[in-house]
Amino acid sequence: MARYTGPSTKIARKFGEPIFGGDKYFEKRNYAPGQHGLASKRKKAKEYGTQLKEKQKVKYMYGVLERQFRNTYDKAARMAGQKGENLILLLESRLDNVVYRCGIAPSRAAARQLVNHHHITLNGEICSIASTFVKPGDTVAVRERSKSLEVIQNSVASVTKYSWIDFDTKTLTGKFLNVPTRAEVPENINEQLIVDLYSK
Repeated sequence: MARYTGPSTKIARKFGEPIFGGDKYFEKRNYAPGQHGLASKRKKAKEYGTQLKEKQKVKYMYGVLERQFRNTYDKAARMAGQKGENLILLLESRLDNVVYRCGIAPSRAAARQLVNHHHITLNGEICSIASTFVKPGDTVAVRERSKSLEVIQNSVASVTKYSWIDFDTKTLTGKFLNVPTRAEVPENINEQLIVDLYSK
């Protein structure tokens, strides 16, 4: 199955929250898509359905396919600590997500495209693999000849600061200081539902 490239608002409405960031179309219609989206009497979701929905939401949020997501979960399960927290922190350590958190790109999808098109360097070397895990102390930067790209300039103009990333808007260079704690990750995720789903 290829990566989803359809309308993002439709997916956000499916989950009932703007999982891709600010979306004026979602604000207009923040109910489920389809002719029954506004119906008040809907079937109560079963336990499995709730768990599956949460897993799908996180997959879409971080732009990860099923096999990649499962492999990331398996890696998280082998690590010390809680599986759910480890999963979120591994997803936060992906190169495309770090580029997005730095403010170089307006969304994770845009960040993934910048990485795939060789606009981003990792520790001074061009890296075109979006799923690369960034380690504490690594430096992520915009390639010299790509610094004038309009999408990057527009995105950097409104950078959100995160405690685990030190980003210089002049040189367009960010340093991944440390893996964030679960409490620092702002996304609305109930990771325990995903652990329960994979534990069946």
